[in-house]
Amino acid sequence: MVELISADVLIVGSGLAGLRAAIEAARRSKGKLEIAVLTKVHAMRSHSVAYAGGTGAALYLDEGDSYDLHAWDTVKGAAWLADQDAVELFVRLAPQEVMQLEHWGMPWSRRPDGKIAQRKFGGHSFPRACFAADKTGLYAMQTLYDTALKYDNIKFYHEYFVTSILLENNEFRGLTAIELKTGNFYVFKGKAGILATGGAGRLYPFTTYSHSSTADGMAMAYRAGLPLKDMEFFQFHPTGLVPSGILISEAARGEGGYLINKEGERFMKKYAPERMELAPRDVVSKAEMTEILEGRGFKGPGGLDYVLLDLRHLGEDRIDERLPHIRELAIRFAGVDPVEEPIPVRPVAHYSMGGVHTNKYGATPAKGLWAAGEVACVSLHGANRLGTNSSSDCLVYGMLTGRQAADYALNTSLKDVPMERVEAEEKRIFDRMLKGSTGENPYHIRTEMQRTMGDYVYVFRNEEGLKTAIKKLKELRERFGEGHVADKSREYNINLVHVLELDAMLEIAYVTAMAALNRTETRGAHTRTDYPKRDDENWLKHTMIYRGADGEPKFDYLPVVITKWPPQERKY
Repeated sequence: MVELISADVLIVGSGLAGLRAAIEAARRSKGKLEIAVLTKVHAMRSHSVAYAGGTGAALYLDEGDSYDLHAWDTVKGAAWLADQDAVELFVRLAPQEVMQLEHWGMPWSRRPDGKIAQRKFGGHSFPRACFAADKTGLYAMQTLYDTALKYDNIKFYHEYFVTSILLENNEFRGLTAIELKTGNFYVFKGKAGILATGGAGRLYPFTTYSHSSTADGMAMAYRAGLPLKDMEFFQFHPTGLVPSGILISEAARGEGGYLINKEGERFMKKYAPERMELAPRDVVSKAEMTEILEGRGFKGPGGLDYVLLDLRHLGEDRIDERLPHIRELAIRFAGVDPVEEPIPVRPVAHYSMGGVHTNKYGATPAKGLWAAGEVACVSLHGANRLGTNSSSDCLVYGMLTGRQAADYALNTSLKDVPMERVEAEEKRIFDRMLKGSTGENPYHIRTEMQRTMGDYVYVFRNEEGLKTAIKKLKELRERFGEGHVADKSREYNINLVHVLELDAMLEIAYVTAMAALNRTETRGAHTRTDYPKRDDENWLKHTMIYRGADGEPKFDYLPVVITKWPPQERKY
């Protein structure tokens, strides 16, 4: 039985971008619109609570920072694949969002003069990471969630798993979702929609992402006919805690941490002599992997060889003031107190630069549908994102998409959803997946998928490895069948959720590997050992990926928007 719920603006996802969009839509409409926020977890369990290091913004223009400097750092960090018109818009709006959070009660760390403190971060030529110790994301999420609860026209649908986007004539009409508590199937009818579902980090076995970051939004958009963009670019953060993969924030290096190999050498002087540990993440991750592969790393469990992050010289007082959570994580999950000994780290899957294609304001090609945050590819981050720009991105594009969706909904009537697509989705989930349950054990398939991505679509890539990955991922998609669900119950069927998530991840893993094989150059986080140079003549363009009728990716290209900063050599 299909149950129907109507709202004016439907937002999928309750992280930074989703909450900021909901608040902006509520403010913009002055109570005239009903805003529904659908989230497969409780809102405060969204992955955004995990970001630690800071939120980037050029606040102090009188002290030497500038919008152009922030934009230049971002474009250079992105290896010239970022659209510069979007970057220029972003850097001017980011400070407003930091101050808006301040007005809503965000407890930013302070300088002695009482102003918001800012720390150094990789790839930035000015300290512009606004932070709250090393729990910035948790405090930002609490601030936004508390603010959202003040609006009577925002309604949260906690633990509703959205399964598809409903478009008719390339116009947004609504969503389908399962209420996890009951197992009931719902249609949400809306005038406008915003995708804010986050990234795809669980494609990898060694990852900083929470278990809920499973590419659902990207897969839904792709299956609805929307293009994905630049999916070959996946960021590997240099400091994943071995063996868990938990993020050791870049704040640790921003506060002055050193990276050392087994010979006790600060090896970054060989790779980025000016910026050292505060080079962009792609540069540092490649340096670490080179050290490990050339035998200067430490042997780790399960093949997770590592280098060391040394904070000892900072002293206990500074670590406890600025990096208390990092100390706690290292002690609890690695048995290492960073006051006394270095932390074992290696590159870890951390961020999707690619995502659902949007214009510079966050609009998708479908009328009435926007995307914000990590699920979207504006492109703001190009081939490599600078640290702190992602949380600013979520806030800026949450605001922009919330405002546009509200304006659109105020001038649009509610239209019927395409019921034949609703019925097809209900049959896919309940008849073929839940009752039919063809295919092999999904947990075995997920493990093999993650191992394949970790082995062949990691920091260093080549044609042979990528072709091996593509062949394996294709085989796993076939072995998945319609999805094997062992638990036949309806209420809180987490087994069904895992199978739906795996269905999305298999789709996006395959697209990512295909896009990586397709781009025959090295640029930012995409490093081809068989094509070691950046090739602006042939590859200064965005990869556009459409889902063909046969389920195979079809490739097209878009030019990169260049306004002020033509490509040049990238040195740090």
